[in-house]
Amino acid sequence: MSNTLDDAAHLAAQLIARRWLPRSHPLVRRALIDTELWAALNDRLAAVGLKLVENLYADHITVAMLRPAEVAVFGETGLASNNNLDLPRDGVALLVVLWSLIILPKRQRQIARTEAQAEGQGEMFATDKPLPLASSVSPTLSYRSLLADFGNQLGKKMRLDANLKLLERNGFITRRAEDIAEGPLLDLLLDYDVLAPRVLDGALADVLARATDPLAGPAINAIIAKRNEPEAEPEPEAEQDMNDAAPTQAGDAPETH
Repeated sequence: MSNTLDDAAHLAAQLIARRWLPRSHPLVRRALIDTELWAALNDRLAAVGLKLVENLYADHITVAMLRPAEVAVFGETGLASNNNLDLPRDGVALLVVLWSLIILPKRQRQIARTEAQAEGQGEMFATDKPLPLASSVSPTLSYRSLLADFGNQLGKKMRLDANLKLLERNGFITRRAEDIAEGPLLDLLLDYDVLAPRVLDGALADVLARATDPLAGPAINAIIAKRNEPEAEPEPEAEQDMNDAAPTQAGDAPETH
């Protein structure tokens, strides 16, 4: 067995055992640039019904079940449920609220910084810069603000606390005293391209707009306001002065005396 396959097996085993690994992990860093190792890792995982989950905007990678494996493990009834982590409905609702208040502002900041860097690439001596770490641009939420803003809708304090513990245990969030921060899986297991339009174009946007969190509140309101801005109509082309635009002809030349 080659060293590459050994490394792939080692990395696959760690992902299965730990559920997620940071992108800074030596083997993960190597897999992200080594196409042979990356392919071998995906093959190892696929052999046991799993797939690799990663995105450029997250600081971790993880694994999830392939669709045939989901059917075999959970059956049709399990696939019809809203989740396979046994989260209650108010827990799922809390997860979507936390995702919206943390990931939406984080993604906007990451994209804005990437665009700013791209614009600067034309400058002399400009160099490529890596995407900023998610942890450096991801906002933290105040527990007190979350309770005040959404407690009544999410089962009040007792249910909110219980569901926060569930989400923390499953790797979606981390707790820092009174603050709630992004966990390893929050930006991996919820599909941004699917969820973001549903949140921003749906009724939840009106609820999120009332968030009073000092960091996430203004950020989410700015995103919603920008989304609701009417698209600027293209300016009509200025009418050309036909007298100026028409070429001078011999017959139009002024008379001379």
